Formats: sequence, C-alpha cells, structure tokens
Amino acid sequence: MTSTADVSNTVDDAPPPSRERTAWAALRPLVLRLHFYAGVLIAPFLLVAACTGLMYAASYQIEQVVYQHELTTPAGRTSLPLSAQIAAARAAHPQGTVAAVRPGAEPGQTTRVLINEPGLAESTQLAVFVDPSTGQVRGTLESYGSSGALPVRAWISTLHRQLHLGEPGRIYSELAASWLWVVALGGVALWVARRRRNRRHLIVPDRAASGLRRTLSWHGSVGLWAVLGLLFLSATGLTWSKYAGANVDELRAALDWTTPSIDVSGGDHAAHTATAGHHAGGADVGVDRVAQAAAAKGLSGPLEITWPAKAGAPYLVKEIDKTAPTRLDQVAVDTTSGQVTAELRFADYSLAAKLARWGIDGHMGLLFGLVNQILLALLAIGLITLIVLGYRMWWRRRPTRGFGKPYPRGGWRNVSWALLAPLALLAVAVGVFLPLMGISLAAFLVIDVLLGLRARRSSQA
Repeated sequence: MTSTADVSNTVDDAPPPSRERTAWAALRPLVLRLHFYAGVLIAPFLLVAACTGLMYAASYQIEQVVYQHELTTPAGRTSLPLSAQIAAARAAHPQGTVAAVRPGAEPGQTTRVLINEPGLAESTQLAVFVDPSTGQVRGTLESYGSSGALPVRAWISTLHRQLHLGEPGRIYSELAASWLWVVALGGVALWVARRRRNRRHLIVPDRAASGLRRTLSWHGSVGLWAVLGLLFLSATGLTWSKYAGANVDELRAALDWTTPSIDVSGGDHAAHTATAGHHAGGADVGVDRVAQAAAAKGLSGPLEITWPAKAGAPYLVKEIDKTAPTRLDQVAVDTTSGQVTAELRFADYSLAAKLARWGIDGHMGLLFGLVNQILLALLAIGLITLIVLGYRMWWRRRPTRGFGKPYPRGGWRNVSWALLAPLALLAVAVGVFLPLMGISLAAFLVIDVLLGLRARRSSQA
C-alpha cells in the first residue's frame, strides 16, 4: 500500500485509553509516520514504475504483432541445413560477423541469425530472420541483450528501467524498488492491526462505508491482496539496480549463490584439444555438426548456438526456454572434433541459483508465459490503484495550504530502548545495503525535523 491517509483518527479507530500498551501500540505511530512520508514522496516514482511495468507486461504480445512478418513464415515440409540459412544471412549482411544463431523452434518460426556489426549500441546485435524452408531473408532488426528483445520491446524495457535517461535514470527505478517492500509491509501491518467489527472487511472492501473510510477500505483490501506480488517485484527489481544490485551481487558471491557457467574462454579447452591430438588451427566442423552433437546430448526446443570468441574456444550451445519447466541446459562443442567437451545441466544448479533465475524470469514475464504477463499487468494495475487511492485520501484531508499533517510527532518516545535500538541498527544496515533508500530516509528525517521546528515556531509566535 503506497500512500496513506489513515494517519488521522477521523479515518482510523483509536485504541481504547485503558488498553495495555504493547510493542505494536508503541511502534504504530512510527510506522504511520513513515508510511505517510514514503506514500506522499516516493509514490510518484512507484507510479512511473507501475505504468511502465504495465507497458512491459504487454510488450511481448506487442512484439509478436508488430514483427509478425519477421518472426513467422509459412511452414514448409523440409528445412535447409542450418549452415545454408546462416549463409543467406551472411550474404545479406557481408560486413558483419556471425555471433550466434537461434534456429526456429517450431514449424512456422523463422531462424534468427545474430550478427555483430560496427556502429551498433552496446549489448545490441543485428538479427537477420531467415525462412528455414527457402532461405529467404524476411527482415532485419536490432536485437538487444540475452533476451533477444526487438526494438519495440527493447524501447519499453529501457523506459521501465531508466526512462531513456541513461545511467542517471536508473536512480528512479532503484528508489522505487528500494521502498516498495517497506510501504507494502508497513501498510499491511497497519491494515491488519486495525480494529473492525467485521473481519470479512479485512480482505473485501466495505461497500457500506462512505467518504474516507470507503477509500481506505479499498486501499487496504487491494494492498493485502497485492502484497506478496509487490514484495516479489521489489526483491527481484533490486537485482538490476545500480547500487543495491552491486551489493546483491557481492552477497551472492560471498554465499556462493552465483549462477554457474561453462568456461568458453579457450584456455582450458585449448589444453584439452591438444591432449586429444587436435590443434586450434584445425578445420571447423561447422554449425550443422555442432547442432547434431548438442541434440545427441538431449538439448532441444529453443536453442542458441554461439560462435567461439577466439581461436581454441568451443562453440556454446544452450537451451533458452525460460518458461516452466525451465530448460537451460548447456554444452560446449569442440570446433575441430565436434565432440561435447563440457556440460552444464540446469538440474545441477544450486537452489539459490535456480531461485534467482526463476525470480528474474518471473519479473520479466517469461516464467509462465502469458499467464505470467497477465499477473504482472494485474499487479501493476493494483499498484496504480493503491497510489491513486492513497493520494485521494491525502488530498481530501490535507489543509487548505501546505504539505499535510502526518501522524503526531514524538511517537518514538513511547518505544522502549530494548526495541528502538535494534530497529535503529536495522535501519542503518538496510540503508547501507540499499543506499538510495538510506539517503532518502535521512532526507525524510531532515524534512520531519524542519517541519517540527516550523510548527514549534508557529505555536510560539
């Protein structure tokens, strides 16, 4: 839940004066105050992330429609050898160097030949789409990153990630991801702890309520339904962030949770081929033989065959089916013997590496295909709804002029030091691990102090 107006007793039921004070009763004013500031000041970043995320959830379907001619072709009875299809792509773009090929996984799909060409942006390749039956080149598009995003999806992805502002633009998305879990958990805690006559209204909005209570009822219920998804988006989104993402990478490396990979640098492999009686300058067996070797090891479905980066290095053949059940097995194939020299099975990944893979693919809408994309769209719509409802509550109860009144000050004085000290240490630790959150939290404290000084001077005047 991203914004708050339940900071007033006109909306939230006050606890009975005779009620014994608990840890939550002491912490509640602090949570309300933090939820207020984060809701009002961070919600704009969350709103932009939700709107662009909604666009990205639809980008896969948009891509299929916009590039239908390049991606599909009338299914033929026979297919040309993969080497002939690549030769057709080479002929259309002789100035480039073939980097990889993605054969059509199903009848009616084109083969995608990826070419490195001078002048392309970083992480961008030229994708040449070839009809596997005729060898006809059906089109050429830029392809971005390992996901193979074509121009329209790549544009939407960049918009969601950094608003087309370059590295400075990544600050917005990291700030949103850093705070999303805080406002979500804080909002749910406030909502669940409210006293209510009908427990059903915890998960279902109270349609009999009116005014601020009705808006709050919808805000709380929608937030409760969406909280797990919002926590998932926050956690997985931080893995792509600039500053927190670097800390996540260091933590994964320290705990040995990194994703394994086959070494295709050529060093160890060159030694292996020398032992086997081959040499780096031997004749290349060709891509058709490489594909056969991978198929013999059980690799199937959507595949990508990557050319050796340098002499002595092997071909890398990997499954790229990221939908559940995930197929991401890889093999290295010697260029001169056509033999598989190394294997990496997804089943052999550590649990942490698998969870990281599934989390990223779920965030991108790949793990469950269309169902995944629909769920992401619903989450984005839910987040937008929460923000709009939160601002509606804030707007209706704000004074004629000014920022608005957060929950009364001084709540921290009612929290015992036994609880307050660990919370303060935890806040510092989280602020260090999530730097943008730490900086913005410090800014909130400064704003709060300044507002308090202003209020004190006004009362003394």
